[in-house]
Amino acid sequence: MKLILKLLLTAAAVFILAYFLPGVTLSGDVYVNAVIVAVVLAILNVLVKPILVILTLPITIVTLGLFLLVINALIILLADKLIDGFSVSSIWTAILFSLLLSILQSFLYSLLNETKK
Repeated sequence: MKLILKLLLTAAAVFILAYFLPGVTLSGDVYVNAVIVAVVLAILNVLVKPILVILTLPITIVTLGLFLLVINALIILLADKLIDGFSVSSIWTAILFSLLLSILQSFLYSLLNETKK
C-alpha cells in the first residue's frame, strides 16, 4: 500500500514539475503519463542505477558524489527515450528536473511518515 502511495506521490511530483519547468513536457493523457513516468523511473532506479553507480565509482569518488546528479539525469533521459508522452529537452534540464524531483519527493514522502510516539 505504501509503495502505491509513493508511486502516486512521485507521479504528482512529475506532473507538477512538468507544468512548471519549461524543458519538461507531458503530452497526451498527462495524468496517466505521469504515473507511467513514476513507474518507469522506479524500475530504472532499481535495475539500471546500481550498475551505473558501480561502473562510475572512481569518478563519483573524485567528484565527491556530485557525479550522481549526472547519473540521475541519465536515468531521466533514458525514461524520456522509453516513454512517448514524456520529453526532456537537454541534459541540464534533466539535472534540474532530477534535483527538484528529489526535493519534492522528500517533502511529499515526509507527509506519509506517521509520527512516532
